[in-house]
Amino acid sequence: MESVIKNQELYSVAEIALVYRTAVKPSLRPKVTSSRIAYEVLLAGWDEERIEFVEQFKVLLLNTANRVLGIYELSTGGVAATVADPRLVFSAALKANASGIILAHNHPSGNLNPSEADKGLTLKIAGGGKLLDIQVLDHLIVTPEGYYSFRDEGLI
Repeated sequence: MESVIKNQELYSVAEIALVYRTAVKPSLRPKVTSSRIAYEVLLAGWDEERIEFVEQFKVLLLNTANRVLGIYELSTGGVAATVADPRLVFSAALKANASGIILAHNHPSGNLNPSEADKGLTLKIAGGGKLLDIQVLDHLIVTPEGYYSFRDEGLI
């Protein structure tokens, strides 16, 4: 026979709150209409002391009007790689109530060509976005001197 535990402490659970706060009025948020504008917004928010030092992965979160809700710094890695967990990409997008996202990472070497791992990750995240109705609009590889757009090159 099963014993019944009557200790209410065993049933205490954490409360989860989903909140998005911003001090920026919607009309003042940048509107992303091209990969060039996305690059400029991302570059303005990138730590210039790290962009040529370590690889970082960021997510540009957009509302339905393609206005920037924010930039989420997902990870910082080493000289040649960083980890981008798709679950964390979408947890940020869901928390911000984003309708679209633009993935971005830098190549400290200055090489703008995507690796096979970059291509595979992009397709994996884009597939997850379809399930969640969050459009992956682009993936940019960023350097101080330029960028590579998966969308512009037909890879997404």
